[in-house]
Amino acid sequence: MARLLVFLIPLLLLAIWLPGWWVRRTMQRYSEPADRYYGSGAQLARLLLDKQGLNEVKVEIDERGDHYDPVDRAVRLSPDNYHKRSLTAITVAAHEVGHAIQHAEGYLPLRTREHLVRLAGAGQRLGAMMMVAVPVITLITRHPAPGLIFVVAGLLSMGLAAVVHLVTLPTEFDASFRRALPILERGGYLHESDYPHARRILEAAALTYVAQSLMSLLNIAAWIRFLRR
Repeated sequence: MARLLVFLIPLLLLAIWLPGWWVRRTMQRYSEPADRYYGSGAQLARLLLDKQGLNEVKVEIDERGDHYDPVDRAVRLSPDNYHKRSLTAITVAAHEVGHAIQHAEGYLPLRTREHLVRLAGAGQRLGAMMMVAVPVITLITRHPAPGLIFVVAGLLSMGLAAVVHLVTLPTEFDASFRRALPILERGGYLHESDYPHARRILEAAALTYVAQSLMSLLNIAAWIRFLRR
């Protein structure tokens, strides 16, 4: 088993690094020229939201990156994608609008992810407190039973995060290929030659979560290996 892990862990690390590298390369590649289109990512997001009747959904700039906030009902774009008129900015804006449409329609995987995110946050906080408490409890009771608490704490901290990332994948692919791409095609928002490249950008947006899912699984594998020692 140990030999298998020694072989598998480098492969997993490579599998995690490659999607992240490809995502960054793809996004950067199509972020220039910055003035390829008439409107910016923010302007297209506002236009698409209004056309969908989602006038109450805000479009905001966010240094943390591109995402949709279902609590504040806001499409948030990185500074580049908010201001620029590049293919990346336009395509990413459409992708985030796709999430806003999912939310408005009550798309089940998105609702499930929202519940899991709240549960994972609470679970991670509880897990962290349990891991801090275990050494103290063990010292006081001088009993091995708290070791079980240590195992549960680790699963709460890492297992819930892995579940969230895995549930996110279908949500991302739906936002990209059942929402954003058809909207862009029907509206004729892109130059005809840009559609194959837009598909690559949308694939890159989804692959971000593939890498995060693999990282979560690697963390769990490392935790199990630590417990077996």
